[in-house]
Amino acid sequence: MNQTVLVVKNNGVLTLTINRPERRNALDVATYLGLAEQILAAGQDKEIRAIVLTGAENYFTAGNDLKDFQVPRPEGDSAGIKFLRSLADCDLPIVVAVEGSAIGIGVTLLQHCDFVYAAENVTFKIPFVPLGLCPEGASSMLMAQIVGSRRATDWLLRGRPFSAQEALEADFITALSKPGQALHDAQALANELAALPPQALQTSKRMLKHSLRPKVHAAFDYEWAHFNERLKSDEAQAAFASFLNKKK
Repeated sequence: MNQTVLVVKNNGVLTLTINRPERRNALDVATYLGLAEQILAAGQDKEIRAIVLTGAENYFTAGNDLKDFQVPRPEGDSAGIKFLRSLADCDLPIVVAVEGSAIGIGVTLLQHCDFVYAAENVTFKIPFVPLGLCPEGASSMLMAQIVGSRRATDWLLRGRPFSAQEALEADFITALSKPGQALHDAQALANELAALPPQALQTSKRMLKHSLRPKVHAAFDYEWAHFNERLKSDEAQAAFASFLNKKK
């Protein structure tokens, strides 16, 4: 298995850990595809009842690896979109444990998960506009539905950091955890879910998502067309170069 994704199966719970700590668990092509492969396979595995998603070494993810944004993109779905589609279509409950920070797609992917535990000291940030980009992950549609129009506009247009407490008050996450305890709390809930009748659980989630899924996929397509154009823009490429130069 791709070592940028660590896989543990225990008592019906599949735990997926983003494992690129040297890059603050930034998501590259291999990691996206590894996550998507595991999520899709879990949906066909009768032994798996719930999924936990987390990041290695007490840090969730710094979002998309910006180096991947500086190379030509393939036609059709990107690796990131394939990953997002796997989340959106999964009938298994998905529980996320967030420590450290969640940035960019590390925030928007949470819209497609069922429960999110975040440590009290977590910082969230969606810096698409400051990077010369635009919303992705169906956030142009879902974010306002989850947190309200005013807050969604604030988070998506300004790209400012916001706290775990603000995320909780906006109903963007399920609960706060003590620092270092988010994974423990997420796994406890996943174990609870895994003990429930699996067919009833998956049917119920499918019903909750039934009318929304076609709209989510349409949003992916709509956003990707614009996002792909923004990636090619001079202002986006200048922003990426500036950011990466600061990291040297």
